[in-house]
Order: sequence, then C-alpha cells, then structure tokens
Amino acid sequence: MILACKKCRREGEKLMLKGERCASPKCAMIKRPYAPGQHGQSFRGKVSEYGKQLREKQKARRIYGIGEKQFANYTEKADKLEGNTAENLLSLIESRLDNTLYRLGFAPSRSAARQFVSHGLFAVNDHKVSIPSFLVKPGDTISPIKKESFKEIKPLNLPSWIVFDQKDLKGTVNHIPTREEIDTTVNESLIIEFYSR
Repeated sequence: MILACKKCRREGEKLMLKGERCASPKCAMIKRPYAPGQHGQSFRGKVSEYGKQLREKQKARRIYGIGEKQFANYTEKADKLEGNTAENLLSLIESRLDNTLYRLGFAPSRSAARQFVSHGLFAVNDHKVSIPSFLVKPGDTISPIKKESFKEIKPLNLPSWIVFDQKDLKGTVNHIPTREEIDTTVNESLIIEFYSR
C-alpha cells in the first residue's frame, strides 16, 4: 500500500496526492474506504473538538506536503498579516511555488511539483528557483527552463489568480489567491483554533 494512499484513507477523503492514480479505479479510497490499520474498519469513536481541529490541520499539511514546523510558521506569518488569519493562511500556502506549478498543470501532483522545483527545472522571472516553498507574488512569471520537456502541458481547472500562456509555456500570477479561488476542502478556521490553544 502506497504511503500517500494511507494518508487519504486516514483523512477519509481523496486528497489527490498521487495525481492520476487518485482519479482511477486503483485509488485506495475506492478499494478500502476506511481508516488504515488493524482497527480501521471497526473504529467508530466520537471525535472531540480538539480531534476535529487536529484532523483539519493534518489534512491541510498532507494536501500541501508541508512539515509541522513550517506549517506552524505559516500560521504565525498569517496572523501578522492584515485581514482574516484563517484566509491569510490558505492564501500563503496556495502561493507556494510547488503548488503554483501543480495548479498550472506542469506536474500531476504537488509532490511531483516539489521534486521538479528541487531539481531546478523551473524559473521565476527568468531566474532559476530550487526552493519549493518560494512564495510567488503578483506579476511573477513561472516557466520551465527546458521548455521541450513540458510541451504537452494543458492545465485543467486553472484558477483565476493565474494565467497560462500555452504558446510560451509560461504562467503569470495575477494576484494573491483569495479563499473563493481556492478549492481545497479544508476548514481553515479549525486550524487557527488548533494553534490558538
């Protein structure tokens, strides 16, 4: 069993961690729609308020592939920004370079996008960037360094905060994403409550 599939089963929903596999009949959520482990099928415990907050935090971390310490840092940063802290948190993590590549369709999953960035395959404003957590800003352009490797790219469900130029294989950030433009099924308010304890 693939580790990423166990993460989906633990959260009880498809987190789309394996790209095309998640949309196919091979998806573990179709074959085994219950929590992993010895007692996965039989466990029916009542979830506490803390448990709900923890599950939402873990779900967001798993969707975006972010470590605990880094996720806590994003929460602190979101708290210092103007506006709703919960929405600021989602906007920050959605603005990561690896997530932006995934949204543009350059990678089948966020983990693949993270690997592409780490290997230095992409440039932001014509400068090579190898840090997946790099935050894109309005006006930034993202393009592959070797365009011939990504000629077949056609983004699906492209969000309105980025524009894709098929001819030049270039994505441009229009603005920082708002909550309405982010389709992630996370209750961000519960995450902030978790860190506010």
